[in-house]
Amino acid sequence: MKTTLYAILPALLLSAPLSAQDAPPPGDTKVEYSPYPEQDFPNNVYFGDTHLHTSWSTDAGMVGNARGPEDAYKLARGGVITSSFGLQVKMRRPLDFLVISDHAENLGLAPAIAESNELLLSYEWGKAIHDVVKGSDPTGAFDMWITQVNAKDDKLVGSGMARSFWQRANSIADRYNEPGLFTAFIGFEWTSMPNGNNLHRNLVFRDDSSKTGTVIPISSYDTTDPEDLWTYMEQYEEQTGGRVLAIPHNGNISNGLMFDDITLTTKQAIDERYAQRRMRFEPIYEVTQIKGDGEAHPALSPTDEFADFYTWDSGTLGPETTTPEMWPREYARAALKRGLVYEGELGTNPFKFGMVGSTDSHTSIAITDENGFFGKLSLMEPSANPHYRFYETIIARENPDASKRIYHWQAAQAGLAAVWSRENTREALWDAMERKEVYATSGTRLRVRVFAGWDYESGDLVRSDFAEYGYDHGVPMGGDLTAAPGKSPRLLIRAVRDPDGANLDRIQVVKGWVDADGAAQEHVFDVAVSDDRKPGADGKYPPVGNTVNLSDVTYDNSIGDPVMSAYWEDPDFDSSQRAFYYVRVIEIPTPTWVAFDMKAFGVDAPKGSSEADLVHQERAYTSPIWYTP
Repeated sequence: MKTTLYAILPALLLSAPLSAQDAPPPGDTKVEYSPYPEQDFPNNVYFGDTHLHTSWSTDAGMVGNARGPEDAYKLARGGVITSSFGLQVKMRRPLDFLVISDHAENLGLAPAIAESNELLLSYEWGKAIHDVVKGSDPTGAFDMWITQVNAKDDKLVGSGMARSFWQRANSIADRYNEPGLFTAFIGFEWTSMPNGNNLHRNLVFRDDSSKTGTVIPISSYDTTDPEDLWTYMEQYEEQTGGRVLAIPHNGNISNGLMFDDITLTTKQAIDERYAQRRMRFEPIYEVTQIKGDGEAHPALSPTDEFADFYTWDSGTLGPETTTPEMWPREYARAALKRGLVYEGELGTNPFKFGMVGSTDSHTSIAITDENGFFGKLSLMEPSANPHYRFYETIIARENPDASKRIYHWQAAQAGLAAVWSRENTREALWDAMERKEVYATSGTRLRVRVFAGWDYESGDLVRSDFAEYGYDHGVPMGGDLTAAPGKSPRLLIRAVRDPDGANLDRIQVVKGWVDADGAAQEHVFDVAVSDDRKPGADGKYPPVGNTVNLSDVTYDNSIGDPVMSAYWEDPDFDSSQRAFYYVRVIEIPTPTWVAFDMKAFGVDAPKGSSEADLVHQERAYTSPIWYTP
C-alpha cells in the first residue's frame, strides 16, 4: 500500500514538540479578553420542584407510596426508578433542583413501621399502629393516624422519631446535593389545616445539615397559626445564623384564610408588623400545582379570557363549602391588588410575593409532562382502572354536598418553579427566591425574561447584551420601581418556547393598580401575539387555533411562534398610583394527561368532562414588578 506525504505530515506535526519561538510573545498590555469572570448578574434559568412528597410523608407512605427520598433524588437527577406499583419511570429531562417537602406531622412513620423501628415500638401507640399495618390493615392504620392529627394529639411526642428521621433526611439531601450540577434543598411542609382549610407552607432552608440538623420541624401539632411558624423561623435564624423561607400554596382551598384581612388566632385586623413579618419569611407563593391553579378566578377577572384554568373553587380538604365572597382572599391576582391597598394604609404590603409553580405530588415522582402523569397519590398511578385514576375524590371528600367534590381527573399536571440565577447552588437559588427573581409554569419549561425601567427603547429588545443592559438600566421580575421621572414604566420581555414543547400563543402584561378613589383595579394587555393576528372590533385577538388530534393525542407547531418578544410602555400610567406588572405567557393548545390516558388504556373520557378538559393551553406567570410612588 502506497502512503503519501500528505498522510504522514499531520502525524509528524502533532508529535513534534513546540519550540520556544513558536509561542506568541507576551503582550505589553494585559487584556481581559473574556467578559464573563467579572459578571455577576443571573445568566441562566433553572427548573425545579419545591414541593415533592415521598413515602416519608405519612399521607403518602400509608396509602401506597413505597419510594423514599433517595428514589426521588435519583429520578430528579435523571435516573430510572421503579414506581410504587412496579412501573419503570424516567424523566424526559432531569430537574436542576428539588425540595423534598415531606410533612412534619410524624415524619417517617411509614418507613419506621416497615423497618420496625425501635423508637416507634417503644411507644404504646407506635407499636399498636405498627401491628395494624403488619396485620395487613393499612386503611385502619391510616385512620388511626389521621384521628390523632385531627385531634392535634401527637402520640409519638418525646419518642425521638421526629429528630431521627429529620436528621436522616438532612443527610440524604446533603449527599445528593452537588453544587453546580444539582441542588438538593433541605426542607419540610408545615401542614396547618384548621377545620380542613388549607394554610400549608413549605419551608426551604439555605443551609446544610450542620445548621438544619440542630432543630426539628415545627408541625401542626405545635400550632396552626402562620405567625407561630414565622417565630419558629426567626428563632432558627437567630440560633444558627442560617436562613429559611416559607412558600404558601393552595389558597384556592383555604376558604378565604390564605390572604385574609384578619389574623388567624386573635382575629385582629392585620397590621404593619404582620405585613413585615409575612413578607420577610414568605417572599414567594406557589401559584399553580396539581390541586388547581391559583393565579386568577374567572368571576374576579370576568374580562380575562384565560382566567379559568384548572379552577378548583368549590370546597376544601374538610367539610366546609367555599363561597364566592371568599375568592378575593384565595387567588394570587386578587391578593396582589389588595396588597397595594394595604400598603397605602399600613405602609407595608403584606401580599408582595413572587410566584412559582410546583407539583405537590405524593408519589416521589416530580414529572410534569402530560404524557407522564403518575398521579397525585401512588394509588392513582397510570392504570386502566378508572375508579382510582379518574374518580378518586381529592377535594370536598368530607363535604356532605357531593356536588362540591373535585375528582382526580380534574387534576392539573403541574407545575414547575423557574429560578434566574448565576449558579446552580443552594445559596444562589435560595437568594434568587428571596429576591423573587422567579416564575411559575404549569409544567412546561418555557423561558421568560422581563425587565422594567424608565429609559428602555424598543431597539433594546435586539441588543446582544440584552440581559446585562436590562440589569444595568432597570429591574428584573420581583423588583421595584420608584420615583417616576415624568415617564411611564417600560417593559422589555423575551419568551422562548420549551425546546421539546409547544409554540407560544401570546405574551400578556397583567397590571394591577389603585385608582384615585383607593380601589384596586386590573387590566390584561396583549403585548405580543403570534401569527400576525389582528384584534377584532372588541379589541380582543382571535384564538390562535387548535392543531390537537385527540385520536392519536398529538399536536403540531404549525401555529404560534417559537420565540416572542415585546417592548411595552404603560399607556395609562399615573405616577401617583401604586401598581404592579407581571407577565403571563400562553402556549398554543396541547393535549392533557387525561387525553393521553384515554389512548394508552383505551378508556372513555371521565364522566362529567368535555372536550375542553382534554385540551388546554399551558402557561407561565412571572413574579411582579412593583411601582411605588
